[in-house]
Amino acid sequence: MSTLKDRLRADLTTAMKARDTVRSSTLRMVLTALTNAEVAGSTAKELTDDEVVGLLATEAKKRREAATAFEEGGAADRADKERAEAAVIAEYLPQQLSEAEIGELVTATIAELGVADEGPRAMGKVMGALQPRVKGRADGAVVAAEVRRQLGA
Repeated sequence: MSTLKDRLRADLTTAMKARDTVRSSTLRMVLTALTNAEVAGSTAKELTDDEVVGLLATEAKKRREAATAFEEGGAADRADKERAEAAVIAEYLPQQLSEAEIGELVTATIAELGVADEGPRAMGKVMGALQPRVKGRADGAVVAAEVRRQLGA
């Protein structure tokens, strides 16, 4: 069975042969981050596909935040480069949830936990239950904002 990491390596080779500099540099950066994550800590271990998706989501978020910062700083060319890298990374992430889907998940989770009447104090419980469901498929800040809105915080 081929792993996500194997797919990233194969796509890097293809991008290098096609002389696609944005894709090849982005994939190199992602593979380096994966290697660093694997050797971090006391024991080196191979990352699972779920852990790879989590790392990819983090890298994509870094690119989006950097693009926003560059845009605000007047460096449009650097912002475009960051957006292009984020687009390459997004191809390897699961389909992202829409705002409506996030809203439905939050509503269902609040109902399952029975914490609707607790208000903002239930934020931690709801987020804890939601994280495994949305990991890699939605930005945590967007999910947290929806939870806050529905709990009336």
